[in-house]
Amino acid sequence: MSTGRVATWLPSYLALALIWGFSFFFIKVGLESFTPLGVAVGRISFGAIALVIVTVITRAAMPPRWSWRYLFVASLLWVSIPWMLFAFAETQVSSALAGILNGAAPLMTLLAILIAFPEEKPTTARIVGLIVGFVGIIVVIGPEALVGSPLGIAALLGAISCYGIAFPYARRYLTGPTARERISPITMSLALMIGGLLVTVPLSLVTGVTNGPVTTGPFLSVLALGALGSGIAYVLNFRVVTYADATTASTVAFLTPLVAIIAGAVLLGEPLGWNQPLGGLLVVAGAATAQGLLRLPSRSRRG
Repeated sequence: MSTGRVATWLPSYLALALIWGFSFFFIKVGLESFTPLGVAVGRISFGAIALVIVTVITRAAMPPRWSWRYLFVASLLWVSIPWMLFAFAETQVSSALAGILNGAAPLMTLLAILIAFPEEKPTTARIVGLIVGFVGIIVVIGPEALVGSPLGIAALLGAISCYGIAFPYARRYLTGPTARERISPITMSLALMIGGLLVTVPLSLVTGVTNGPVTTGPFLSVLALGALGSGIAYVLNFRVVTYADATTASTVAFLTPLVAIIAGAVLLGEPLGWNQPLGGLLVVAGAATAQGLLRLPSRSRRG
């Protein structure tokens, strides 16, 4: 790949890694003024506003009527449930730990795909990748974290499990070859935000969204979480897919845990145990192996 070609997508790729990596920092800061549900509602609301603007600029069509029931289910799995779970989890655990375990989402996706799509055979690389990745999850969690914050760990695992189910579900009904009609990424993203609002706003009317005065830092964090992480990020991701390829775009998930660790340690002063970087490395290596981005050594044949 030529240098000029790389220059067309690399800035977007790096910006995407920073935006998604900082999401866990933004959640932690947002929780200073907002409840976990409030963080989720704000994130979805600002994301919806950003995507409405993107939709108008790109003149993307609204989803066809038949797709809305599938989009609503997808929004539960991709937006409403996991974003509430991530916000709740960060009341119990560090933003770095949340970012590292989020890196295991590709493993959950692959596991769900193998279950939901029998035609995709469990190759040796996928099996090895899953094993290495899940060992990494165990190392990241560690005995101290499991004893100290089991609810937070459970919420994180629940969130990435939702992501794992969401990808094959969307592939089957909305974006893959078996879909009645493929829905464009921007159109689907806006529909996911709308579905998220339908779930979280009624809940917020009952429970409330703040836990104290809303100050500048938490407000700007939730604004960035939504407008950047759920709005601009989709445009950047689409640019990387267009000028590089989908495989390259998917590897950004391997950089976000590193960004989350640095942001948590430097900006929030979160302690970092030896097990978290080691486990995070195993998670990334496992996911990359399972996706075919890291190849297992082949056995040499003697003549």
